[in-house]
Amino acid sequence: MTNNVAQYEMALAPIGNLDAYTSLVHTIPVLTAEEEYELATRLQNDGDLEAAQRLVLSHLRFVARIAKGYSGYGLPVADLIQEGNIGLMKAVKRFNPEKGVRLVSFAVHWIRAEIHEYVIRNWRIVKIATTKAQRKLFFNLRSAKQRLGWLNQEEVEAVAEDLGVTPANVMEMERRLAQPDTSFDLPADGDDEETHFSPVAYLAAPDNSDPSQQLEQDNFSDYQQQKLANALSTLDDRSRDIISQRWLNDEDKATLHTLADQYQVSAERIRQIENNAMKKLKKLMA
Repeated sequence: MTNNVAQYEMALAPIGNLDAYTSLVHTIPVLTAEEEYELATRLQNDGDLEAAQRLVLSHLRFVARIAKGYSGYGLPVADLIQEGNIGLMKAVKRFNPEKGVRLVSFAVHWIRAEIHEYVIRNWRIVKIATTKAQRKLFFNLRSAKQRLGWLNQEEVEAVAEDLGVTPANVMEMERRLAQPDTSFDLPADGDDEETHFSPVAYLAAPDNSDPSQQLEQDNFSDYQQQKLANALSTLDDRSRDIISQRWLNDEDKATLHTLADQYQVSAERIRQIENNAMKKLKKLMA
């Protein structure tokens, strides 16, 4: 297998004809339990990357099989496979051969998790599910709707009980699943009467939507930060530390008394050092 690894590296990224990819991954031999244990042990104990590669390559056929089960979401199967391959690699990295389970059983969770994330991110322009409960509802409810069509109240309550959510959550996810995406702009073949129904007609752009203005603001912010850093560098160590602790810490800003204890001087002396440092900084920043 070692001599053949290079020719299978392209299998990690399914580009081109999907049937050709499927045929390719099925030519990679499936590992025996003993081979799998040996390779996983080498990876775990010695960080053997060739062992990791063989473990990944020998399981690509399983990823392809799982990914094709998600083809009903209208997303490219090649992309689903590639996301599943990422999950497989994460599983190989975490696999412990001493647990007594085969890699394919351990990897299923990681493969599905990556595919689920991809589906959630790309199935709709607007995220349809953000919380863990909503994601669970998305996949389970979509499967239930394929069997049942529109859910009645009894079915809603049954799904809610099975998934550990409220009936309101089920109804809200059903509404989201049923609602199609809307084009932001007016369709090319649309007429004038449709113009006011297009979101571009009534959704206001945010104040910072101009890219040139945003770039100018970012550049100015960077410039100001650099000026402040240069000004701070002109202060002595104690003054710079006092200014940093009093004004530049996002949390737990130091008090005058805290700094007085630290430097073994009076709080009034800390205040004087702070005022002198601030005057110098303002002059340099002007």
